[in-house]
Amino acid sequence: MEGDDCSFPLDSSDGQSQRGSVASSATLSRVQDVLVYLFGESAVHLNVEGLGSVTVQELGRTVREALHIPESVQEAFAFWLCSPLLELQLKVRHQPYKLCRQWQDLLYRFTEASEDDILQDEPCLQYRRNVFYPKSKELQIDEEGVLKLLYEEAKNNILTGRYPCDPEHWMGLGALSFALDEGPSLDNQQFITTLREKKLSSFLPAHVAMGSGGLLSTLRGKSSRQAGLEQNLWEEYKKISTSVGNPPDTMQLLHQYLNTCHTLPYYGCAFFFGEIDKPVQGILQRAKRKPVNVGICLEGVYVLDAKEKHVLLGLRFNELSWDYSYPEEEGDSHILWLEFDGEEDGTPVNKLLKIYSKQAELMSGFIEFCVELKSVAEAAATAELDGEASLSSGPDGSSKNGRGGRRGMLRRQSSVVCSRVHSLNTISYVDNGKEIRRLKPKRAASFFTRQASTPTYSAVQVAENLEQG
Repeated sequence: MEGDDCSFPLDSSDGQSQRGSVASSATLSRVQDVLVYLFGESAVHLNVEGLGSVTVQELGRTVREALHIPESVQEAFAFWLCSPLLELQLKVRHQPYKLCRQWQDLLYRFTEASEDDILQDEPCLQYRRNVFYPKSKELQIDEEGVLKLLYEEAKNNILTGRYPCDPEHWMGLGALSFALDEGPSLDNQQFITTLREKKLSSFLPAHVAMGSGGLLSTLRGKSSRQAGLEQNLWEEYKKISTSVGNPPDTMQLLHQYLNTCHTLPYYGCAFFFGEIDKPVQGILQRAKRKPVNVGICLEGVYVLDAKEKHVLLGLRFNELSWDYSYPEEEGDSHILWLEFDGEEDGTPVNKLLKIYSKQAELMSGFIEFCVELKSVAEAAATAELDGEASLSSGPDGSSKNGRGGRRGMLRRQSSVVCSRVHSLNTISYVDNGKEIRRLKPKRAASFFTRQASTPTYSAVQVAENLEQG
């Protein structure tokens, strides 16, 4: 998430409680040791003078020099303050030390964490991919050191399940990762020996390598399942030398890994935590909620099942409207509303999905900023896009990159990247002239106006004549 969208509280006086890892004000003018963490279990050790007032821009110059990152690709990375409870991308003028002092306030405001967890939580300063760096520019990078940084971050997101992907993807990525670590020329025995030393979880997503632990694992046997994964990974590993060159070099392997990740629509997203309503299964069953991760990037919004590791809903910005509602009474929830086209018993309807999250305000602001950036980029490339549109249109005039392509993908329900609208508990309604005709469920809700078809995006406004939900 972007720091400016948070409306951070002002830094308090010296009487404010401070974190144990942050130096006291009396020593801030002296040279301090600072660790800037990278993915891949490494860090850059800096000696910083005047830590209390140093900005991200100043830290950036030092880190880029240490990592030999060319100025031409400096925008590919940004500084983040991260912990298991909150992730925050910083802007160049931010002062990390001051934000660290406000960390507990930010956790109280934007998370549901308990007081004990908040008191024990501590952020680290990370140097990682800039959410607003376009994938098209990333494909043009040819500096090996920069590609390795991007690769390590993408690999982490694959292994932790943050980037859900299908077996053909995670198996191919695992083989590429193995080749990058150990070289592409091992024979079968060397491959199996090395793989067992490092363990499958070093190359395959944790939920795949460890298994579900349920009845299926018991029936098949853990050892036979692992042997099957090892064999499949070996088969993919053997293909590498012929698919990217003979023998493939590191640059080729890095490019292929990242190119594969780029096919995942949520690559490069900033992620937020939230919950959605589960569909009620029976008349006596109480409504429950499902934890989700909400990924937002320059392309759109993606709601991911945090447990099952698949997409529940994926929408590009021209396919949705959104709003954020602030709780009016104590006990109410912060809600991000997503509105999109759907159908109910064959009738075209507008569907509303409620995402409960104390980060709803952040998500709404982040969407608005991404939409504005995308709108500016599209306006600058209008002529080029118009030329490409005629080439990418099918016989019926539908664009391969538009709604027609998306609807085609929705039919591939076996893929984890496909939306599962049928599994969502949404509110459906149709605009019948001047009145809203509710289909189901029967309830009061805050419905809001649709976005215009032209790229003049903005957060939608609540209709004044409708009841508040």
